Amino acid sequence: MPETILIVVIIIALLFEISNGWNDSANAIATVVSTRVLTPLQAVLLASGMNLIGAFVSTAVAKTIGKGIVNPTDITQSVVAAALVAGFFWNSAMTLLGLPVSASHALIGGVIGAAVAHLGGFNQLNLAGLTKIFTALLTSPVIGILFGYVFMKLIIRFFCNISPGSINKHFGRLQIVSAGFMALSHGMNDAQKVMGVITLALFSGGIITSIEVPFWVVLMCAMAMAFGTAAGGWRVIRTLGHQMLKLQPVHGFAAETAATAVIVGASALGMPVSTTHVITTSIMGVGATRRLSAVRWGVARKIVLAWIFTLPMTAGLAWLTYFLLALLGAE
Repeated sequence: MPETILIVVIIIALLFEISNGWNDSANAIATVVSTRVLTPLQAVLLASGMNLIGAFVSTAVAKTIGKGIVNPTDITQSVVAAALVAGFFWNSAMTLLGLPVSASHALIGGVIGAAVAHLGGFNQLNLAGLTKIFTALLTSPVIGILFGYVFMKLIIRFFCNISPGSINKHFGRLQIVSAGFMALSHGMNDAQKVMGVITLALFSGGIITSIEVPFWVVLMCAMAMAFGTAAGGWRVIRTLGHQMLKLQPVHGFAAETAATAVIVGASALGMPVSTTHVITTSIMGVGATRRLSAVRWGVARKIVLAWIFTLPMTAGLAWLTYFLLALLGAE
């Protein structure tokens, strides 16, 4: 029975990773598709391949997720399963609505909600680890908008005497590179989170004796992320690439480069960030250099509301799911 539950948990984790890639495909390819630098198929293939590579670069973020929310010894398979089910349903629902959301918030909210249900309160949560996690999650969007604004301003300053047509021609080529690195950084950070949760489940089940990510877990998560990205969340891509701001190749390059710098820096420090939040705020920062009205703030407001509700909704869903699993005798 414990082995069966563990297998189910791993399957749910991979479904969550697929839903993550499905929603987050927009992070890497929304700008490059909306500017017509690449066709949708070319962009998806590029993002899928780079996501796959990025997932193998480091496991620092996975270890933070595995240890930073709650003591691994206090976790059961049902806690992990409830967290993943909540995150999977929230990611999928928001993707169908065309809203980019944070898989990081969804997963962390799910683990918190399920752990609180299991432990009977908040006392056993790792406050030091959660402080590090939430500091990264809350500051990275602010840094994203600042980096996007400053980087675009620098481009305008250095290329102010060149015609817009020439600028977009050259930056169209560069945008292929920036989109590739954006997808690479996405794999470095987002694929790591599910690796951490699966590792937590393996530790809880006694399969491994320390929070070290096995190679086969890295491989499965990388492939699931790449598959989800290949599926392409086209409604989310339209929201980011068309509805929020009308982008030219130079804007796409600036936003992707700024976002990549933030995400790679956070990944190197083992800090989980929302790649969705970072690329979205980077696009806002780039748009603000033209004029504040260039950004469609009504669309941006809907996105921000989805962000705000993600953590409490997934925590609540996971809390409820945990008790449903307990009633079914899965605990």
